[in-house]
Amino acid sequence: MKRSPSVAGQFYYDNPSKLTDQVEQYIDKNAKKEKAVGIVSPHAGFLYSGPVAGAVYSSIEFPKTFVLIGPNHTGLGAQISLMESGDWEIPTGVLHIDEKISYKIAMNIPIVTKDAQAHMFEHSLEVQLPFITYFYKEAKIVPIVILSASVSECRMLGNGIAEILKGIDYPVVIIASTDMSHYVPDNVARKKDGEAIDKILSLDPEGLYEKVVKEKISMCGYLPTVTMLFAAKALGARSARLVKYSTSAEVSRDYEHVVGYAGIVLR
Repeated sequence: MKRSPSVAGQFYYDNPSKLTDQVEQYIDKNAKKEKAVGIVSPHAGFLYSGPVAGAVYSSIEFPKTFVLIGPNHTGLGAQISLMESGDWEIPTGVLHIDEKISYKIAMNIPIVTKDAQAHMFEHSLEVQLPFITYFYKEAKIVPIVILSASVSECRMLGNGIAEILKGIDYPVVIIASTDMSHYVPDNVARKKDGEAIDKILSLDPEGLYEKVVKEKISMCGYLPTVTMLFAAKALGARSARLVKYSTSAEVSRDYEHVVGYAGIVLR
């Protein structure tokens, strides 16, 4: 089946040429590209999170396939939902699901449910795609969204993905789609987000999970990020780099109710 865009015209332009221009303004053409195991990228409207997403995508060597893991904001579908086959359409291209990987995930990780419905109206993965197609229109994707999960389930999912990717003979990068703190004062967001980012940079998935829960950090994609960290560590990631951090106040000038955005590369 083909998934049509859900938030084109809202989060980003729905006109192909305008969208290409929109993405291009956030790309750093002079950025040094490094081979990544995983990345953290935000998923807000491009006006707000585009500079961070553009910076992180500018910083990596592009693989053949991205495993996309994001939060399920809509509440539709299963606890952990995989769209196993089909295509995702956006104004600047059509991305095919990498069925070689998706079938292995469906077969080998019991907590994953094949559920396309969970993906139909969810924006967290869709907003990554214009950046991906800007650099590499032939990229394939494996879309997964998480509604809820314990830390042990994140470990099971992350380690399971890693085991599958070890048997794949072409480059794959895992994307954790997340925004950081939501609708708190700018100084609070920067402090709490800094604590969460420190756990990511330390490659500490359990520590990130505990920090977010204990400090009540409103990081919507912490479960995808924890999962990506488990997978990346199992795949040999040894370090991480914060490419860019910002808050919505840099655009809105509202410093009382901000959302934070972080772009991180794991290598």
